[in-house]
Amino acid sequence: MIKAIVTGHTRGLGAAVAAELVVRGIPVLGVARGRAEIGEGMEQAVVDLSDAAALAAWVGGHALRSFLAGCDQALLVNNAGMVTPVGPLADQDPLAALRAVTLNVAAPLALAGAFVQAAPQAERRILHISSGAGRSAYPGWSVYCATKAALDQHARAVALDGDPRVRACSLAPGVIDTDMQAEIRATPDDKFPLRQRFVDMKDSGVLLAPAACAVHVVDYLLAGGFGGRPVDDLRG
Repeated sequence: MIKAIVTGHTRGLGAAVAAELVVRGIPVLGVARGRAEIGEGMEQAVVDLSDAAALAAWVGGHALRSFLAGCDQALLVNNAGMVTPVGPLADQDPLAALRAVTLNVAAPLALAGAFVQAAPQAERRILHISSGAGRSAYPGWSVYCATKAALDQHARAVALDGDPRVRACSLAPGVIDTDMQAEIRATPDDKFPLRQRFVDMKDSGVLLAPAACAVHVVDYLLAGGFGGRPVDDLRG
């Protein structure tokens, strides 16, 4: 039996991935700071993953072990993330940077460890939703770029650990038409000089629909060769 955990399941790519897994008959535990309208086959845990104390309390509890009990294959999709703070260092709110690092890095790394320990008999697959920003630096995105690069390095190091029953990949899914993209397009040029590039992508219709992207993400996650490339990109 396969079971999956998806963070940030209430909107965007996370919602689409959770829905795609459920359609394929895979029970899902969604973890986010709010709730979503869901049907059968999905449970929810309300946890603010940008709050270190809340994250620690939930990871230290029994929810993961209870949900994953009895599964032969366990999946973790670390999707939750935030692009803010945006801008040069002189304009960044340090507390916003702290929240971003907690959500984008501390949460997926802590969840990965807790997830592996919660299902010791299962084959475990960890999928970090990364970004091209983790592999190329952009002005104004110092925090976002650094946090996504951290996920890439985490997956590389997990692969080097050599446990054949634990596979990890940090995957860039492409540019998706989500609320985060709308937030990027609304950023002033002086904080993000490359804003127009993202406006142009929206205007030219090249942004991926979350549901369509989710099909490819789930196909990738379930493929036999998952983890063969610890850092990968759906765009090839």
